[in-house]
Amino acid sequence: MSVLPSDCDRALAANAAPAHAEAPAHPNLVLCTSILASSLAFIDGSVVNVGLSAIGQDLGGRGADLSWVVNGYLLPLSSLLLLGGALGDHYGRKRMLVIGMAVFALAALLCALAPQLSLLVAGRVLQGVGAALVLPNSLAILSATFEGKKRGRAVGIWAAAGAGAGAIGPLLGGWLIDAVGWRAVFYINLPIAALAIFMAWRFVQLKTNGKRVPLDPLGAALASLGLACLTWGLAEASAEKHLTLWAGTALAAGVVTLLVFLWIERRAGERAMLPLKLFGESGFSGLNLMTFLLYGALGALMLLVPFVLIQALDYSAKEAGAALLPFPIVLAIGSPFMGRFAAKHGSRLPLSIGALIVAGGFLLAMRIGGGSYTTTVLPAMLVIALGMACVAAPLTTAVLSSVDESHTGIASGFNSAVARGGGLIATAMLGVVLTAQGHALLEPFHAALAVCAASAAAAAVCAFIWVRPSNTPPK
Repeated sequence: MSVLPSDCDRALAANAAPAHAEAPAHPNLVLCTSILASSLAFIDGSVVNVGLSAIGQDLGGRGADLSWVVNGYLLPLSSLLLLGGALGDHYGRKRMLVIGMAVFALAALLCALAPQLSLLVAGRVLQGVGAALVLPNSLAILSATFEGKKRGRAVGIWAAAGAGAGAIGPLLGGWLIDAVGWRAVFYINLPIAALAIFMAWRFVQLKTNGKRVPLDPLGAALASLGLACLTWGLAEASAEKHLTLWAGTALAAGVVTLLVFLWIERRAGERAMLPLKLFGESGFSGLNLMTFLLYGALGALMLLVPFVLIQALDYSAKEAGAALLPFPIVLAIGSPFMGRFAAKHGSRLPLSIGALIVAGGFLLAMRIGGGSYTTTVLPAMLVIALGMACVAAPLTTAVLSSVDESHTGIASGFNSAVARGGGLIATAMLGVVLTAQGHALLEPFHAALAVCAASAAAAAVCAFIWVRPSNTPPK
């Protein structure tokens, strides 16, 4: 789910491996660089969700094909996020940040110029690769530049800026789509990336660590291939409304590839991209299952709501973008309070109750299409945002408390990847909705919301069963 920064993205900054900084002369400009770089990864997801209807009308394609405009980005971002951070530790964070932004910008240009859907999807895949380099390294640079209370303040500013970007992104994207066209939402990345690259080259001053972190390219390749096969198979089956031979073959290949990935990771031990011993802690496993279920449902919502508002209810792109505005505002206001509550009283209660509130919000959203914005869309978005405000920060606290201190960085990175992987799998299953037109969209949309409500309720059960009553790290 790329509409907003996951709160575990904040933990990536707080738990980055140490690096040597040369006391930068302009630390606030380094902070601005981190914010600009991260905004490329965050804004693009929300803007494309609003533009999906216009892209479909212009370039055509089935529901499964359209879902790849979103999934082409989420697939490499979710599967390569941990490798992107390791590459920064190995070859230098500044170098990987600049390379990532350059890849992202070139991919955005390819998307903007794409004459057909297949080239647009290819550009989105490259954007995801660039974002997988940008996100962990921009946050690691932020962590290495500041210390103590100054680091906490800098990460807080970064998180607030991310929430602000999430709020304005869909609105700005909708306005650009209505005024200029959907290609403008990709062109706008170019000046932002150019400015961020210049600032990173000019102001970021980091030395690479003396000890290089081992890489796991085979693990990253297998994870990407397995997720790609699963995603394609689910998208194909959803669009065709039954399990075809090709879809079944892809799903089987995905399962086998991921099993091979787990075998390779087990043999790699501590050199693995994902040390499997982390899953020996039931709390860590349960929390990541909760993350997958909850953020998968949320990713489906953020894709479907603007699409249905435009296609079925005749909203403009700008109006559909504005319809999402209450979500990031409530989340930005409520998350810090719930983070402090979880730090004092434990994460179990806010996680369980928050996920149940989200489930209720999904049920409330099933009224969309039967009334005005203020009586259908707005109440649902407010309730879901309230539930997510109860979950976001406490989830980070619980994940970091579920592993020993030496693994907090990998735990937060993996949880962030799982949040996006949930959105990836959920989007792949929405082909049956994206193939419908007009008011015929409403019935499969409501069915999808019911599934999302059940997924959020299951997430609440996971939190209640597996989260410790207090935030006590394992011994």
